[in-house]
Amino acid sequence: MMNQIELSVPYDNGYEPDEYMMQEDEWDRDLLLDPAWEKQQRKTFTAWCNSHLRKAGTQIENIEEDFRNGLKLMLLLEVISGERLPKPDRGKMRFHKIANVNKALDFITSKGVKLVSIGAEEIVDGNVKMTLGMIWTIILRFAIQDISVEETSAKEGLLLWCQRKTAPYRNVNVQNFHVSWKDGLAFCALIHRHRPELIDFQNLKDDPLGNLNLAFDIAEKHLDIPKMLDAEDILSTPKPDERAIMTYVSCFYHAFAGAEQAETAANRICKVLGVNQENEKLMEDYERLASELLEWIRRTIPWLENRAAEKTMVEMQRKLEDFRDYRRMHKPPKVQEKCQLEISFNTLQTKLRISNRPAFMPSEGKMVSDIASAWQGLEQAEKGYEEWLLTEIRRLERLDHLAEKFRQKATNHETWATGKEEMLSRKDYESASLMEVRALLRKHEAFESDLSAHQDRVEQIAAIAQELNELDYHDVASVNQRCQSICDLWDQLGTLTQKRREALERTEKLLETVEQLFLEYAKRSAPFNNWMEGAMEDLQDMFIVHTIEEVQTLIAAHEQFKATLPEADAERQAILGIQQEVLKISQNYGIRGDLTNPYSTITTEEIAIKWDKVKRLVPQRDSALQEELARQHANERLRRQFAAQANLIGPWIQTRMEEIGRCSMEMGGTLEDQMTQLKQYEHVIVSYKPNIDRLEGDHQLIQESLIFDNKHTNYTMEHIRVGWELLLTTIARTINEIETQILTRDAKGISQEQMHEFRSSFNHFDRKKNGAMDSDDFRACLISMGYDLGEVEFARIMMLVDPNASGVVSFQSFIDFMTRETADTDTAEQVIASFRILAADKPYILADELRRELPPDQAEYCISRMPPYSGPGALPGALDYTAFSTALYGESDL
Repeated sequence: MMNQIELSVPYDNGYEPDEYMMQEDEWDRDLLLDPAWEKQQRKTFTAWCNSHLRKAGTQIENIEEDFRNGLKLMLLLEVISGERLPKPDRGKMRFHKIANVNKALDFITSKGVKLVSIGAEEIVDGNVKMTLGMIWTIILRFAIQDISVEETSAKEGLLLWCQRKTAPYRNVNVQNFHVSWKDGLAFCALIHRHRPELIDFQNLKDDPLGNLNLAFDIAEKHLDIPKMLDAEDILSTPKPDERAIMTYVSCFYHAFAGAEQAETAANRICKVLGVNQENEKLMEDYERLASELLEWIRRTIPWLENRAAEKTMVEMQRKLEDFRDYRRMHKPPKVQEKCQLEISFNTLQTKLRISNRPAFMPSEGKMVSDIASAWQGLEQAEKGYEEWLLTEIRRLERLDHLAEKFRQKATNHETWATGKEEMLSRKDYESASLMEVRALLRKHEAFESDLSAHQDRVEQIAAIAQELNELDYHDVASVNQRCQSICDLWDQLGTLTQKRREALERTEKLLETVEQLFLEYAKRSAPFNNWMEGAMEDLQDMFIVHTIEEVQTLIAAHEQFKATLPEADAERQAILGIQQEVLKISQNYGIRGDLTNPYSTITTEEIAIKWDKVKRLVPQRDSALQEELARQHANERLRRQFAAQANLIGPWIQTRMEEIGRCSMEMGGTLEDQMTQLKQYEHVIVSYKPNIDRLEGDHQLIQESLIFDNKHTNYTMEHIRVGWELLLTTIARTINEIETQILTRDAKGISQEQMHEFRSSFNHFDRKKNGAMDSDDFRACLISMGYDLGEVEFARIMMLVDPNASGVVSFQSFIDFMTRETADTDTAEQVIASFRILAADKPYILADELRRELPPDQAEYCISRMPPYSGPGALPGALDYTAFSTALYGESDL
């Protein structure tokens, strides 16, 4: 029987014992008998023990021999626990060795480990399995038990730690402590995660032996983890020893955990020092900012308390602008500094309180309250300074406003008065006409009104000057001088205004007589001038007429115009007499100046020129009207000539169309009789072509003469052309239809009576009489002939008779359909049966058989178009006559 180890480990953290330690810790019987397992554990446990014993300056070579006297076993426990064990016995007798081993086992038991079936005698006797079990118990208690991640047990905690550390590596998947570690990538990932400079994980290859040796060598060289495993041993077994792997992995956990604890401790110290340094910097910044802010307040208050007033608005505006700059540019940063100072003080006190530091006490006079008090004094001084500035500015603004108002009003008045003295002194009325004199008088009256209105302005200017004198304006001397100049000019303008009015009224009376004559001339010359201009326009007007009657109307109107010329000449003489009277008066009374009529721009010279032009245009108009009358007579002859021919040709074409229609629809004679009659019609139509050509010639003459209407006929050349082309098309199409019917009759063996019956049925159901049946008429025709039609069958028939889906069925399509329905026609099946006879009942036929049975040209035709036969039993050169026959009738594609 194999001895067993039962662990009963009370956990200090209150968790239940690990199921692995309670139930799965029994040694597997088959595993214990496996030399590979024993070799792995021996090597791993020996290296683990030596990693601790070397701290005491010793090591073991053989795990079952070197622990037999108990001395190194006790030393191992002291090193890993940090406690002192009872003094060992130094004797070399068996009982001394048993006593030492018992002391070691008692110590293990005192740590809460219950040892079952492991006695000192087995260890002293060098029992390998018992010794390995004891070492595993020590490893569990002192290296693995204390590992716990998120309230998990030791093994689960170690496994979870490995999984978390290797999670970022996509080709590493740690699920256990045996096969998950065979490729060596898990060991490399743990090292790279904590010490990435030691290993180039991205360039690792799929080499388990190389990866394992690389990880073991780096761990031993750089991490002080002894080489507890052999790569060859791990790869030589399907399932590496779990305890060996756990032991080795726990060394990584403790190595990296120790480094993390040191790093945490260093970070904690750095954090404390950093907080302290930050607090000290905040204190220094507060002291500096407080000093700077208080110094700025000390310098600024005296400037704000200065109340020295300026004399001009510009200087006071400069002071106000300086104050605004202070408000916009200088003070806002200081407000921000004050706010930031308070925030920094509060933040500093909070940080000191959180970090258990004493509260910060600023230097004397730099407390937040001191700064607030100084700031309050600044704002009071600022408020008083602003109120004083505004009061002074309002006072100076009042003075500047009055001065500016005086300048504006004085400037406006002087601008208005400029040139007025010169204007009132002019003698322009001496050479002016009556209208100009009256205009000057009205203008003078308007000036007098304007002068009266400016009286108030002059008084206002004087009042403002008086107020500026009373307020002791700094430039009052120039104001007084300017005001006196304005008053002197005002008196002078009043005197000149009265003198000019008297002179204008005297001149007005002298020119009134001439004015009356000018007015009468204007009243009579304007209508006469308009009459002459209208007459010239009418006499030169371009006329467009199309009939003789229109020309005769224009001639009658022109004769009426010529009858009014003597009366117009008398009016012309009277108008010229008025102008002569004006010249006579001006000579007798010595009136100077321009005697141009102000009421009219029409001169006597202009009237004479226009009258001469009217007299020249009258005979020119007579000649043009007579020429147009002759041209309209010629156009009328062309209209009548064209109408006479068109009225004959149009009905002739209609008659021929009707005759052709009756011939194509009649059923009295044979198709050959119809063809003979249609040929006669065709000859008559062709012989009539010269009449159409003559009509075309007459139409060309009409177009060249620009004749656009013809009341003598309803036919146009376009109507005649369309009718003639339709007649030629109809006779040709009708002859073609009869020829097609004859071919169909002869090819299908249809009797004349059947053709008459088809024609009768078609004519009956051709309700529109246009030579075609629509789909409804065609359905009715088929039903009348005994067809039992469903929608599918009718659709099939319509596809045959109307393949273009035009919606109508022509007579030829109707005949083709009826002949297919009534005539005895060949079918694909009949042709296939004929070929089968020639082929001696074979499904294929040979080229020699075709040449033997058919004429040479038809045999070669079949050979060139028949596809090869691919069915069973075919000989070389066999041809498929079935596919060829169906293709002939459109039932398949070759």
